Amino acid sequence: MAYDVQQLLDMSQQQLDELFRASPPGEIPNGQADGTAIIAPGTHYTQSIAQIINFFGWQGKVFDAANGVLKNKVGVLGVEAIVAKVYQGSSWLDNKPCIVLDYSDTSFVAQWIRDEIRLISPNFYLGKVYWGKDRLIDFCLQF
Repeated sequence: MAYDVQQLLDMSQQQLDELFRASPPGEIPNGQADGTAIIAPGTHYTQSIAQIINFFGWQGKVFDAANGVLKNKVGVLGVEAIVAKVYQGSSWLDNKPCIVLDYSDTSFVAQWIRDEIRLISPNFYLGKVYWGKDRLIDFCLQF
């Protein structure tokens, strides 16, 4: 099934987790991806929060698969900053393969952050964000 951003914003946390668990890791992506933060999934506020974050805070990621790194697009201007290592690993959610976005050695600001992504549709990834070992939010990336 092909998914879009709105479908993910309409899902509950349980549905997002089930979709993530059921999805393959996919290949390490390459290039620019538009990002959407998914906070308070399945509530009336999810769409509004995503729009505010997208405008003021985070617009997506730019992957360099050949070098195993990415940069986030942040701020109103979408400045490329906050580097992460990118590699295949095991998910903290279900111990199955995923793509790990690891900030521990590359960012002072985000050193406690770890993202995990899996391919849910062609050129479309669902992600989980962890602070330490605690889950924070979900997000999606559309290439």
